Amino acid sequence: MSPTAPTTLPEPVRHVYADEAPVLSVAGLAKQYGPGCDWCRDPEAPLERNICPRCGTVHAVRGVSLEVHPGEILGIVGESGSGKSTLMQCLYFDQEPTAGDMRVTAYDGGEANCFGLSRQQKRFIRDRIFGMVYQNPYLGLRMTFSALSNIAEKQIAAGCRTVSTMVARGEELLGRVNIPLRRAGDAPRDFSGGMQQRVQIAKALSNEPPVLFLDEVTTGLDLSVQARVLDLILQLRRDLGVSMVVVSHDLGVIRLLADRTVVMLDGRVIEHGLTDQVMQDPQHAYTQELVYSLL
Repeated sequence: MSPTAPTTLPEPVRHVYADEAPVLSVAGLAKQYGPGCDWCRDPEAPLERNICPRCGTVHAVRGVSLEVHPGEILGIVGESGSGKSTLMQCLYFDQEPTAGDMRVTAYDGGEANCFGLSRQQKRFIRDRIFGMVYQNPYLGLRMTFSALSNIAEKQIAAGCRTVSTMVARGEELLGRVNIPLRRAGDAPRDFSGGMQQRVQIAKALSNEPPVLFLDEVTTGLDLSVQARVLDLILQLRRDLGVSMVVVSHDLGVIRLLADRTVVMLDGRVIEHGLTDQVMQDPQHAYTQELVYSLL
């Protein structure tokens, strides 16, 4: 086996969370592009993939429900166009869902539907409770700012005004994600793709969020760089206990990282369960194709 392959990583410890309250609960999340019609408003209406054959409305996400527990890595896997990235954008308030309910324990004990909150309240959750790492680092970083300034930006958004505190926290996080401190003053545009992703992770962790979203973070990276990023993610979960939602089209990445796995196709969840169970005994024909492609 090649020493650069991601499969050289140690197998993560799988956890069962039956007795723990979730830190994030989502129910009936839907996102559509178009007005919809009487036909496609029926949740059981047959569509052409995820497009209504009568009105042309695109149902990018259809009635998705999920939970994330303390310290858990939840994997979401599916092909391009399955709705997984749109789902992630709705959870992080980058897009407004058409319908759905999201409860966040760290905000108000999970009392309010966060999709119905004001813009200011949503920004509070983004800045203090959620962290996001985008597939494209240009969406998550200011490429002309220094790496240290990028981390400080999120701290400032959360209310920090002490420069020494921000610098100390930024240097601590850069060290944690293996960015040399001599590069702290360099702009991310001068970094490699793997380094840019690690700066994004540092920025996302700046305010110690209990929930971290990672959207296709290894796509386009060399295998050796992928392995380092995946190892970093496992280390952060081990050291910090942060809960994560990891989106990928690569079931191999999900197999390495996730405790539980959700499989999406055409905007719907078609299978879910403990990752080991999904891998060893896939029930849906699409999941079987994904699993057998790894063999």
